[in-house]
Amino acid sequence: MSETKSHFDETKRNTFLDRVFRDISGTYTSLMCCIGDRLNLFKKLEAGGSMTMTELSKAAGINERYSKEWLNAMACAGYLEYDPSSQHYRLPPEHAPVLTEEGGPMFASGLYQSLFGEVKNMEKLVEVFKKGGGISLKEFDENEFVGTERTTASWFDNLLLQEWIPVVPHVKSKLEKGAIVADVGCGRGKAIIKLAQAFPNSRFVGFDKNEPGLEHARTQSVYTGVSDRLSFRQMDISKGFPPEEKYDLITTFDVIHDMVNPRSALKSIRQALKPDGTYLWLEINSKERLEDNYGTMGALFYGWSIMYCMTTSLAEGGEGLGTLGMPPSMVKKYCDEAGFSNVRKLPLDNPFNILYEVKP
Repeated sequence: MSETKSHFDETKRNTFLDRVFRDISGTYTSLMCCIGDRLNLFKKLEAGGSMTMTELSKAAGINERYSKEWLNAMACAGYLEYDPSSQHYRLPPEHAPVLTEEGGPMFASGLYQSLFGEVKNMEKLVEVFKKGGGISLKEFDENEFVGTERTTASWFDNLLLQEWIPVVPHVKSKLEKGAIVADVGCGRGKAIIKLAQAFPNSRFVGFDKNEPGLEHARTQSVYTGVSDRLSFRQMDISKGFPPEEKYDLITTFDVIHDMVNPRSALKSIRQALKPDGTYLWLEINSKERLEDNYGTMGALFYGWSIMYCMTTSLAEGGEGLGTLGMPPSMVKKYCDEAGFSNVRKLPLDNPFNILYEVKP
């Protein structure tokens, strides 16, 4: 018997097999959550308090047989509580902030909508694994972008004005007096609309490459009453900002690692800042070493990278940094290359993100 065989640990094998089944079960649970989110089943359960499968099917307008199977899956996964005597299902109030409270600090269901959009590209993803390249933005449907907006809304609704801006008081002061602000990679406009609402003396512009998202942003700016001070432009900032304006503040919220050419984008940002301007760079909270990213969040971020962040960059021949491709040392390196004079990691504790103050 070989030395490797003699040291084979059956307990370790069995523990791993159990882990595999738990992870596969979790995958199916997440897919059931995609359906529950899409059909508002969690919200119907929250509103109903305690419901039978028949009551849920009527309230949600779904087939009763599917209602039963979905409820059973969610009960087995521990997402719902089940009373055998009455055959009622209940969404625990402690679970509601995560699954139903749009924009709340604990809300996570936007990830299910993004996942709903991403799994449609699995066959394409298998092909790019073999031949290289990636999946371009235009190959993702609206679920990806709306889901991302719903996920990040919890940050912009609960952290942007409450924690991120106050931690740079000189920036807040400029915004209150009247600043010129650009948000690069603004997506559907959530963050910059929040800033425009909060600081009526300032002027704002959002830049993005994805025109459908910008159309939504323009509509929302009108709806929220800030369109007179906020405009949106479809542009690739890595090729340079419009030369006519310099900015007091430029922001990027979790977009640099997605970019095709982040180095050029950062150089453009540096050139577009006023001498006393500020660049606020929100980046994924990634560690320097792979082993320091081990665990739930690391696995989530690397999976997200393959499904979206890295592949969309590689699709255009980009660097493909990936979701965890910008740890602090890389942020410092790229800022130095772009000609920035100072990079400061701001004193915020967040498992998802790090916020940097960058000076020209």
